[in-house]
Amino acid sequence: MEEKKHVGSVTEEEKYEIKTLFERKNGLAELMKSISPDNEALYEKIVTDMGATTTRFQAWWDRMAAKYQWENRPDGRWEINFDTNEVFLN
Repeated sequence: MEEKKHVGSVTEEEKYEIKTLFERKNGLAELMKSISPDNEALYEKIVTDMGATTTRFQAWWDRMAAKYQWENRPDGRWEINFDTNEVFLN
């Protein structure tokens, strides 16, 4: 099992921003599972919202990585501990 490496932390405000996006992405993913593709109008709205939310989610990581100069690697993935605001590299 690969060990997580602590690479930094974020502020409470920054954590709140990514937590909100994270919860929205998860909620939209669950909603997509329960909506029939036959309901095209609603399905398209959810797909559009998911795309926009995913873009904002990635932009947050890119912005924070640039701000804090977090270590990264080609196969790496950052994650945040919402309790401590710490960011880890997997």
